[in-house]
Amino acid sequence: MTATLRLRGGRVVDPTHGIDEVRDLYLRDGRIVDATPGDVTDVDATGCVVMAGGIDMHTHIGGGKVNLARMLMVDAQRSTGLALPTNALELASCGGCAPGTLATGYRYVEMGYTAAFEPAMLPSNARHAHMEMGDVPVLDHGAYVMLGNDELFLEMLARGGPAMSNYSELRDYAAWTINAAKAMGVKVVNPGGISAFKFNQRKLDVDEPHVHWQVTPRQVVHALARAVHELGVRHPLHIHGSNLGVAGNIASTLATMAALEGLPAHLTHVQFHAYGTEGPKKFSSAALQLADAVNAHPNVSIDVGQIIFGQTVTASGDTMRQHAQSDLANPRKWIGSDIENVAGCGVVPFRYREQSYVNALQWAIGLELFLLVKNPWQVVLTTDHPNGGPFTSYPHLIRLLMDKGFRDEQLAKLHPDVATQSALKDIRRELSMAEIAVMTRSAPARLLGLKDRGHLASGAAADIAVYREQADREAMFATPEHVYKDGVEVARGGNILALPTGGTHFVEPGYDTAIEKTLRRHWEMHGSIRFDHAYIGKDELCSCCNGGRLLPAACFSS
Repeated sequence: MTATLRLRGGRVVDPTHGIDEVRDLYLRDGRIVDATPGDVTDVDATGCVVMAGGIDMHTHIGGGKVNLARMLMVDAQRSTGLALPTNALELASCGGCAPGTLATGYRYVEMGYTAAFEPAMLPSNARHAHMEMGDVPVLDHGAYVMLGNDELFLEMLARGGPAMSNYSELRDYAAWTINAAKAMGVKVVNPGGISAFKFNQRKLDVDEPHVHWQVTPRQVVHALARAVHELGVRHPLHIHGSNLGVAGNIASTLATMAALEGLPAHLTHVQFHAYGTEGPKKFSSAALQLADAVNAHPNVSIDVGQIIFGQTVTASGDTMRQHAQSDLANPRKWIGSDIENVAGCGVVPFRYREQSYVNALQWAIGLELFLLVKNPWQVVLTTDHPNGGPFTSYPHLIRLLMDKGFRDEQLAKLHPDVATQSALKDIRRELSMAEIAVMTRSAPARLLGLKDRGHLASGAAADIAVYREQADREAMFATPEHVYKDGVEVARGGNILALPTGGTHFVEPGYDTAIEKTLRRHWEMHGSIRFDHAYIGKDELCSCCNGGRLLPAACFSS
């Protein structure tokens, strides 16, 4: 008989099932099980908080731009030194703000995370993205495929007109792309804007027409949100909105929400999209406006993209905005590229400074959004790694959200004008342990349709983090006592114990195969990959991901 592991006497926090109480938890054969008689091995969890493994649903860990960021920041890696790991299980891997694949897995697991999702995978680069994610040890993973700036989609949208008379064609194209790339969902970046940049447009607002295709971001967002929903993809359209980083862009963000017309969507790194123009510097927090809008629209979820002070590197498909910000690069270098007829790539190093008014206000805006949105199930904890800061700063961010005294201490260190231009100093809310569990586990699992992850009920995957209760929440969440992946203890007290291969999440929506005739013609005329080679089969996906398990998620019936 297989031995059962009992985590005994811990405070189990499982918001999915409304549980926050001291109880035992049983693990067997990689799953959480009900208490049963037989051979039981005890692990003392007294004085600990037991949560499901963390899930980061927006973190740039695989694909071309991540490698460019690593290469661009090689001087930062040299300056900090590349200490060889002392743990025989770990191999050397670059660290810093853009860590290598191996270090990414080690550092996530050491914090109690067991899954991470790449938010911007190109169809033509999907194999590379899957191979990189497969090289990240332990973590289950998946990716959202990019649409909405590819010339074929924009041509189809323009041909169908405002009424989208060829909507079924658009929907089948989206479905084929998800299947071919083995994606978990669809991401749109600066809707239509990456393409417009190639036609020498330097801005594109929500109702401004693309100079060539004469379609608007509003049309792009609505068409994609409708397609993703009708295909039954669990994760709603993942939206990187228009005018990222621009003062006054709150108007664009609210217009993007209106474009959904009630359809579900996830707005990503919204801190970068919540700026007003009030005050002497014409740059102010619009967090209250955005939070009010999210509170009024249960169809919308967000992740914040909190900035963290210090050196990082921004990596985005949004070439329009990365080009505009390139003069702010620190150190003074950057990369911009066009990627076939699909998207773009911009990599700009950046250092967030406490005494910069803009950077300090960005920091405050992110925290305001976390604290002003009433329903924690609509908010996911992210830094948009590495854009706002490295994922290794999550324990620090959690402390800021749970400890007002600590938050006020940090606010007092910043540019003195920030307190007058933001509401942060007056917000007394401190997030509870359950709310942190929602934002880092339960909500990401629900938004991704991962029915057996993010909770601790019988039958769930035994992905578990056990944290020693401490008043210093940063120390608590930085180093869990135990971390289990599919029932195997992979870390203890910050030391890696095992390195199993993670699984790959993806969805397979149905579509009319007649669309392949149009796609074949387009790929053979414009693509660098033959159409017959574009589709990733399941055997190949398994090979790309180092033999990890394939974890297809079910589509719902709309």
